[in-house]
Amino acid sequence: MTALFASDPATARGRRFAEEESTFRSCFQRDRDRIIHASAFRRLKHKTQVFIEHEGDYYRTRLTHSIEVAQVARTISGALGLNAELTEAIALAHDLGHTPFGHTGEDALAALMAPYGGFDHNAQAIRIVTHLERHYAEFDGLNLTWETLEGLAKHNGPVTGEIPWALAACNAQIDLELHTHASAEAQVAAIADDVAYNHHDLHDGLRAELFSTDELAELPVLDRCFGRVDELYPGLNYYRRRHEALRRFFGVLVEDVIRFAQERLAGIGPQSVHDVRAAGRTVIRFSDEMFSDLKIIRAFLFERMYRAPSVVEMRAEVTDVVNGLFPLFMSHPDQLPKQWRKDVEEADTETALARIVSDYISGMTDRFALQEHERLIGLG
Repeated sequence: MTALFASDPATARGRRFAEEESTFRSCFQRDRDRIIHASAFRRLKHKTQVFIEHEGDYYRTRLTHSIEVAQVARTISGALGLNAELTEAIALAHDLGHTPFGHTGEDALAALMAPYGGFDHNAQAIRIVTHLERHYAEFDGLNLTWETLEGLAKHNGPVTGEIPWALAACNAQIDLELHTHASAEAQVAAIADDVAYNHHDLHDGLRAELFSTDELAELPVLDRCFGRVDELYPGLNYYRRRHEALRRFFGVLVEDVIRFAQERLAGIGPQSVHDVRAAGRTVIRFSDEMFSDLKIIRAFLFERMYRAPSVVEMRAEVTDVVNGLFPLFMSHPDQLPKQWRKDVEEADTETALARIVSDYISGMTDRFALQEHERLIGLG
Protein backbone atom coordinates (compact mmCIF):
# COMPACT_ATOMS: atom_id res chain seq x y z
CA MET A 1 0.00 0.00 0.00
CA THR A 2 1.36 3.41 -0.98
CA ALA A 3 1.78 5.80 1.92
CA LEU A 4 0.21 9.28 1.87
CA PHE A 5 3.69 10.79 2.28
CA ALA A 6 5.26 8.87 -0.62
CA SER A 7 6.53 10.82 -3.62
CA ASP A 8 4.05 10.56 -6.47
CA PRO A 9 5.43 10.63 -10.04
CA ALA A 10 2.10 12.04 -11.21
CA THR A 11 2.72 15.22 -9.19
CA ALA A 12 6.51 15.43 -9.67
CA ARG A 13 7.89 18.94 -10.12
CA GLY A 14 9.32 18.17 -13.53
CA ARG A 15 12.70 18.62 -15.19
CA ARG A 16 14.70 21.72 -16.00
CA PHE A 17 14.28 21.02 -19.72
CA ALA A 18 10.76 19.95 -20.66
CA GLU A 19 10.50 16.52 -22.28
CA GLU A 20 7.68 14.39 -23.62
CA GLU A 21 6.68 11.83 -21.01
CA SER A 22 7.30 8.12 -21.57
CA THR A 23 4.26 6.00 -22.37
CA PHE A 24 5.38 3.08 -20.19
CA ARG A 25 7.82 4.42 -17.57
CA SER A 26 7.24 6.88 -14.76
CA CYS A 27 9.51 9.92 -14.54
CA PHE A 28 11.38 8.34 -11.61
CA GLN A 29 11.92 5.11 -13.56
CA ARG A 30 13.43 7.16 -16.38
CA ASP A 31 15.74 8.86 -13.89
CA ARG A 32 16.91 5.49 -12.60
CA ASP A 33 17.48 4.19 -16.13
CA ARG A 34 19.45 7.28 -17.17
CA ILE A 35 21.69 6.94 -14.12
CA ILE A 36 22.40 3.28 -14.87
CA HIS A 37 23.37 4.15 -18.46
CA ALA A 38 25.55 7.12 -17.47
CA SER A 39 29.30 6.98 -18.09
CA ALA A 40 29.98 8.03 -14.50
CA PHE A 41 27.97 5.06 -13.23
CA ARG A 42 29.97 2.59 -15.32
CA ARG A 43 33.23 4.04 -14.03
CA LEU A 44 32.22 3.13 -10.48
CA LYS A 45 33.21 -0.43 -11.40
CA HIS A 46 36.87 0.54 -11.02
CA LYS A 47 36.60 2.94 -8.07
CA THR A 48 37.13 1.61 -4.59
CA GLN A 49 35.71 2.01 -1.10
CA VAL A 50 38.81 1.41 1.03
CA PHE A 51 41.22 -0.76 -0.94
CA ILE A 52 42.75 0.09 -4.32
CA GLU A 53 40.73 -1.45 -7.14
CA HIS A 54 43.38 -3.89 -8.32
CA GLU A 55 44.23 -5.29 -4.87
CA GLY A 56 41.65 -8.06 -4.97
CA ASP A 57 38.64 -9.24 -6.92
CA TYR A 58 36.46 -9.69 -3.84
CA TYR A 59 36.65 -6.22 -2.28
CA ARG A 60 33.73 -3.88 -2.78
CA THR A 61 33.92 -1.22 -5.46
CA ARG A 62 31.75 1.87 -5.68
CA LEU A 63 29.61 0.02 -8.22
CA THR A 64 28.95 -3.06 -6.10
CA HIS A 65 28.38 -0.78 -3.12
CA SER A 66 25.83 1.30 -5.06
CA ILE A 67 23.98 -1.85 -6.12
CA GLU A 68 23.89 -3.06 -2.51
CA VAL A 69 22.62 0.33 -1.33
CA ALA A 70 19.88 0.27 -3.98
CA GLN A 71 18.81 -3.23 -2.89
CA VAL A 72 18.58 -2.22 0.77
CA ALA A 73 16.81 1.02 -0.16
CA ARG A 74 14.16 -0.80 -2.19
CA THR A 75 13.50 -3.17 0.70
CA ILE A 76 13.04 -0.37 3.23
CA SER A 77 11.07 1.73 0.77
CA GLY A 78 8.67 -1.13 0.08
CA ALA A 79 8.13 -1.79 3.78
CA LEU A 80 7.25 1.87 4.37
CA GLY A 81 5.01 2.28 1.31
CA LEU A 82 7.32 4.73 -0.46
CA ASN A 83 8.14 5.15 -4.14
CA ALA A 84 10.73 2.45 -4.86
CA GLU A 85 11.83 3.90 -8.21
CA LEU A 86 12.74 7.30 -6.76
CA THR A 87 14.48 5.65 -3.82
CA GLU A 88 16.48 3.42 -6.15
CA ALA A 89 17.46 6.30 -8.46
CA ILE A 90 18.89 8.31 -5.56
CA ALA A 91 20.64 5.25 -4.13
CA LEU A 92 22.27 4.35 -7.44
CA ALA A 93 23.46 7.93 -8.04
CA HIS A 94 24.62 8.85 -4.54
CA ASP A 95 28.28 7.92 -5.15
CA LEU A 96 28.69 9.24 -8.71
CA GLY A 97 30.83 12.14 -7.51
CA HIS A 98 33.46 10.09 -5.70
CA THR A 99 37.08 10.39 -6.75
CA PRO A 100 39.45 7.50 -7.43
CA PHE A 101 40.99 5.88 -4.33
CA GLY A 102 37.95 6.35 -2.09
CA HIS A 103 37.98 8.98 0.63
CA THR A 104 41.77 9.21 0.38
CA GLY A 105 41.47 10.57 -3.15
CA GLU A 106 38.76 12.96 -2.06
CA ASP A 107 40.86 14.29 0.82
CA ALA A 108 43.78 14.91 -1.53
CA LEU A 109 41.64 16.62 -4.17
CA ALA A 110 39.80 18.71 -1.57
CA ALA A 111 43.13 20.03 -0.27
CA LEU A 112 44.30 20.88 -3.80
CA MET A 113 40.98 22.57 -4.59
CA ALA A 114 40.85 24.59 -1.37
CA PRO A 115 42.00 27.81 -3.13
CA TYR A 116 39.36 27.28 -5.84
CA GLY A 117 36.22 26.64 -3.84
CA GLY A 118 36.96 23.14 -2.55
CA PHE A 119 35.70 19.72 -3.54
CA ASP A 120 32.70 17.81 -2.18
CA HIS A 121 31.66 14.43 -3.60
CA ASN A 122 27.94 14.99 -3.01
CA ALA A 123 28.06 18.30 -4.86
CA GLN A 124 30.16 16.66 -7.57
CA ALA A 125 27.43 14.06 -8.10
CA ILE A 126 25.01 16.93 -8.75
CA ARG A 127 27.52 18.49 -11.16
CA ILE A 128 27.82 15.21 -13.05
CA VAL A 129 24.09 14.70 -13.54
CA THR A 130 23.40 18.34 -14.41
CA HIS A 131 26.50 19.28 -16.41
CA LEU A 132 29.26 16.75 -17.07
CA GLU A 133 27.32 13.88 -18.66
CA ARG A 134 27.11 15.10 -22.25
CA HIS A 135 25.31 12.55 -24.38
CA TYR A 136 21.90 14.04 -25.09
CA ALA A 137 21.20 16.32 -28.04
CA GLU A 138 19.08 18.89 -26.20
CA PHE A 139 20.81 19.35 -22.84
CA ASP A 140 23.91 18.72 -20.75
CA GLY A 141 23.59 16.27 -17.90
CA LEU A 142 20.80 13.74 -17.48
CA ASN A 143 17.92 16.22 -17.01
CA LEU A 144 16.68 14.39 -13.92
CA THR A 145 13.51 15.28 -12.07
CA TRP A 146 13.51 17.83 -9.27
CA GLU A 147 12.84 15.08 -6.74
CA THR A 148 15.90 13.06 -7.71
CA LEU A 149 18.14 16.12 -7.68
CA GLU A 150 16.75 17.14 -4.30
CA GLY A 151 17.47 13.66 -2.99
CA LEU A 152 21.08 13.77 -4.17
CA ALA A 153 21.57 17.21 -2.63
CA LYS A 154 19.85 16.63 0.71
CA HIS A 155 19.78 12.89 1.45
CA ASN A 156 22.04 13.54 4.44
CA GLY A 157 19.85 16.38 5.67
CA PRO A 158 19.39 20.12 5.02
CA VAL A 159 22.41 21.87 3.54
CA THR A 160 23.38 24.63 5.94
CA GLY A 161 26.32 26.99 6.20
CA GLU A 162 28.55 27.47 3.19
CA ILE A 163 27.12 25.65 0.18
CA PRO A 164 29.67 23.81 -2.01
CA TRP A 165 30.14 25.75 -5.23
CA ALA A 166 29.03 22.88 -7.49
CA LEU A 167 25.77 22.55 -5.58
CA ALA A 168 25.29 26.33 -5.46
CA ALA A 169 25.63 26.48 -9.26
CA CYS A 170 22.87 23.90 -9.66
CA ASN A 171 20.68 25.50 -7.01
CA ALA A 172 20.90 28.85 -8.82
CA GLN A 173 19.18 27.22 -11.78
CA ILE A 174 16.87 24.84 -9.89
CA ASP A 175 15.78 25.81 -6.38
CA LEU A 176 16.20 22.59 -4.39
CA GLU A 177 14.99 24.16 -1.13
CA LEU A 178 18.25 23.28 0.58
CA HIS A 179 17.07 24.48 3.99
CA THR A 180 14.52 21.65 4.38
CA HIS A 181 14.82 17.92 4.83
CA ALA A 182 14.47 15.74 1.75
CA SER A 183 11.71 13.29 0.90
CA ALA A 184 11.37 10.04 2.82
CA GLU A 185 12.70 8.26 -0.28
CA ALA A 186 15.94 10.25 -0.15
CA GLN A 187 16.28 9.62 3.58
CA VAL A 188 15.87 5.89 2.93
CA ALA A 189 18.67 6.03 0.33
CA ALA A 190 20.91 7.70 2.92
CA ILE A 191 20.29 5.15 5.67
CA ALA A 192 20.64 2.30 3.15
CA ASP A 193 24.14 3.64 2.44
CA ASP A 194 24.95 3.36 6.16
CA VAL A 195 23.52 -0.16 6.36
CA ALA A 196 25.51 -1.32 3.33
CA TYR A 197 28.91 0.03 4.35
CA ASN A 198 28.56 -1.02 8.00
CA HIS A 199 27.97 -4.53 6.70
CA HIS A 200 30.44 -4.83 3.84
CA ASP A 201 33.35 -3.08 5.53
CA LEU A 202 33.30 -5.92 8.06
CA HIS A 203 33.34 -8.43 5.20
CA ASP A 204 36.22 -6.68 3.44
CA GLY A 205 38.25 -6.25 6.62
CA LEU A 206 37.95 -9.96 7.36
CA ARG A 207 38.98 -10.88 3.82
CA ALA A 208 42.01 -8.57 4.13
CA GLU A 209 42.82 -10.28 7.46
CA LEU A 210 42.94 -6.96 9.29
CA PHE A 211 41.00 -8.50 12.19
CA SER A 212 39.61 -11.89 13.13
CA THR A 213 36.16 -13.42 13.30
CA ASP A 214 36.59 -13.89 17.05
CA GLU A 215 37.20 -10.16 17.47
CA LEU A 216 34.02 -9.36 15.54
CA ALA A 217 32.04 -11.78 17.69
CA GLU A 218 32.81 -9.62 20.74
CA LEU A 219 31.31 -6.43 19.29
CA PRO A 220 27.77 -5.28 20.15
CA VAL A 221 24.95 -6.63 17.94
CA LEU A 222 27.44 -8.98 16.27
CA ASP A 223 27.83 -10.94 19.52
CA ARG A 224 24.12 -11.80 19.38
CA CYS A 225 24.33 -12.68 15.68
CA PHE A 226 27.24 -15.08 16.20
CA GLY A 227 25.54 -16.51 19.28
CA ARG A 228 22.39 -17.29 17.30
CA VAL A 229 24.39 -18.96 14.52
CA ASP A 230 26.29 -21.10 17.03
CA GLU A 231 23.01 -22.09 18.65
CA LEU A 232 21.44 -23.13 15.34
CA TYR A 233 24.51 -24.58 13.64
CA PRO A 234 27.05 -25.86 16.19
CA GLY A 235 30.38 -26.73 14.58
CA LEU A 236 29.60 -24.85 11.37
CA ASN A 237 32.47 -24.29 8.92
CA TYR A 238 34.50 -21.13 9.71
CA TYR A 239 33.56 -19.27 6.53
CA ARG A 240 29.91 -20.23 6.63
CA ARG A 241 29.72 -19.25 10.29
CA ARG A 242 30.94 -15.72 9.72
CA HIS A 243 28.80 -15.31 6.61
CA GLU A 244 25.69 -16.43 8.49
CA ALA A 245 26.47 -14.05 11.34
CA LEU A 246 27.10 -11.08 9.07
CA ARG A 247 23.95 -11.91 7.10
CA ARG A 248 21.97 -11.70 10.32
CA PHE A 249 23.73 -8.46 11.27
CA PHE A 250 22.62 -7.04 7.92
CA GLY A 251 19.03 -8.06 8.62
CA VAL A 252 19.09 -6.63 12.14
CA LEU A 253 20.16 -3.22 10.79
CA VAL A 254 17.39 -3.16 8.18
CA GLU A 255 14.75 -4.29 10.66
CA ASP A 256 15.84 -1.62 13.14
CA VAL A 257 15.52 1.13 10.52
CA ILE A 258 12.06 -0.04 9.43
CA ARG A 259 10.74 -0.41 12.98
CA PHE A 260 12.06 2.94 14.16
CA ALA A 261 10.90 4.75 11.01
CA GLN A 262 7.41 3.36 11.48
CA GLU A 263 7.39 4.65 15.06
CA ARG A 264 8.58 8.13 14.07
CA LEU A 265 6.20 8.36 11.14
CA ALA A 266 3.30 7.34 13.37
CA GLY A 267 4.29 10.07 15.80
CA ILE A 268 4.51 12.75 13.13
CA GLY A 269 1.54 11.58 11.09
CA PRO A 270 2.62 13.11 7.75
CA GLN A 271 -0.18 13.43 5.19
CA SER A 272 2.05 14.35 2.27
CA VAL A 273 5.67 14.39 1.13
CA HIS A 274 5.69 18.09 2.06
CA ASP A 275 4.97 17.14 5.69
CA VAL A 276 8.10 14.94 5.69
CA ARG A 277 10.23 17.80 4.35
CA ALA A 278 8.79 20.17 6.96
CA ALA A 279 9.08 17.75 9.90
CA GLY A 280 12.22 19.51 11.14
CA ARG A 281 14.04 16.24 11.83
CA THR A 282 15.22 13.13 10.08
CA VAL A 283 12.40 10.60 9.89
CA ILE A 284 14.33 7.59 8.58
CA ARG A 285 17.21 6.63 10.88
CA PHE A 286 18.56 4.02 13.28
CA SER A 287 17.14 3.76 16.77
CA ASP A 288 19.19 5.44 19.48
CA GLU A 289 20.28 2.04 20.82
CA MET A 290 21.43 0.81 17.43
CA PHE A 291 23.18 4.08 16.69
CA SER A 292 25.17 3.76 19.93
CA ASP A 293 26.16 0.19 19.09
CA LEU A 294 27.20 1.17 15.57
CA LYS A 295 29.45 3.91 16.96
CA ILE A 296 31.42 1.19 18.77
CA ILE A 297 31.62 -0.91 15.59
CA ARG A 298 32.73 2.10 13.51
CA ALA A 299 35.40 2.96 16.10
CA PHE A 300 36.67 -0.62 15.82
CA LEU A 301 36.79 -0.37 12.01
CA PHE A 302 38.49 3.01 12.15
CA GLU A 303 41.26 1.67 14.33
CA ARG A 304 41.71 -1.79 12.81
CA MET A 305 40.86 -1.16 9.14
CA TYR A 306 40.95 2.47 8.03
CA ARG A 307 44.11 3.13 10.04
CA ALA A 308 45.75 -0.25 9.50
CA PRO A 309 49.45 0.14 8.51
CA SER A 310 48.87 -1.41 5.07
CA VAL A 311 45.95 0.92 4.39
CA VAL A 312 47.85 3.97 5.66
CA GLU A 313 50.75 3.09 3.37
CA MET A 314 48.39 2.78 0.43
CA ARG A 315 46.78 6.11 1.32
CA ALA A 316 50.15 7.85 1.14
CA GLU A 317 50.93 6.30 -2.25
CA VAL A 318 47.65 7.26 -3.90
CA THR A 319 47.74 10.75 -2.35
CA ASP A 320 51.03 11.24 -4.19
CA VAL A 321 49.30 10.22 -7.43
CA VAL A 322 46.58 12.86 -7.07
CA ASN A 323 49.09 15.46 -5.85
CA GLY A 324 51.18 14.80 -8.94
CA LEU A 325 48.41 14.85 -11.54
CA PHE A 326 46.66 18.05 -10.43
CA PRO A 327 49.55 20.52 -10.84
CA LEU A 328 50.63 18.81 -14.04
CA PHE A 329 47.24 19.38 -15.69
CA MET A 330 47.09 22.92 -14.30
CA SER A 331 50.45 23.71 -15.92
CA HIS A 332 49.81 21.68 -19.07
CA PRO A 333 46.06 21.61 -19.79
CA ASP A 334 46.96 20.51 -23.32
CA GLN A 335 47.51 17.07 -21.75
CA LEU A 336 43.78 16.78 -21.12
CA PRO A 337 41.81 14.67 -23.64
CA LYS A 338 40.46 16.37 -26.75
CA GLN A 339 36.87 16.46 -25.51
CA TRP A 340 37.98 18.71 -22.64
CA ARG A 341 39.78 21.24 -24.85
CA LYS A 342 36.72 23.43 -25.50
CA ASP A 343 36.12 23.77 -21.77
CA VAL A 344 39.77 24.71 -21.27
CA GLU A 345 39.59 27.35 -24.01
CA GLU A 346 36.55 28.91 -22.34
CA ALA A 347 38.16 28.92 -18.88
CA ASP A 348 38.96 32.59 -18.30
CA THR A 349 40.30 32.29 -14.74
CA GLU A 350 42.62 29.99 -12.82
CA THR A 351 39.63 28.87 -10.72
CA ALA A 352 37.70 27.88 -13.83
CA LEU A 353 40.65 25.84 -15.07
CA ALA A 354 41.14 24.20 -11.66
CA ARG A 355 37.52 23.10 -11.64
CA ILE A 356 37.92 21.51 -15.06
CA VAL A 357 41.03 19.68 -13.87
CA SER A 358 39.16 18.61 -10.75
CA ASP A 359 36.27 17.30 -12.87
CA TYR A 360 38.71 15.27 -14.95
CA ILE A 361 40.69 13.79 -12.07
CA SER A 362 37.66 13.05 -9.91
CA GLY A 363 36.14 11.13 -12.81
CA MET A 364 39.15 8.85 -13.15
CA THR A 365 39.05 5.24 -12.05
CA ASP A 366 41.75 3.95 -9.70
CA ARG A 367 43.41 2.06 -12.54
CA PHE A 368 43.37 4.97 -14.99
CA ALA A 369 44.74 7.43 -12.41
CA LEU A 370 47.67 5.09 -11.73
CA GLN A 371 48.27 4.61 -15.47
CA GLU A 372 48.17 8.33 -16.20
CA HIS A 373 50.53 9.08 -13.35
CA GLU A 374 52.93 6.45 -14.67
CA ARG A 375 52.65 7.74 -18.23
CA LEU A 376 52.96 11.46 -17.48
CA ILE A 377 55.14 11.53 -14.38
CA GLY A 378 56.53 8.08 -13.70
CA LEU A 379 56.51 6.31 -10.36
CA GLY A 380 60.17 5.45 -10.21
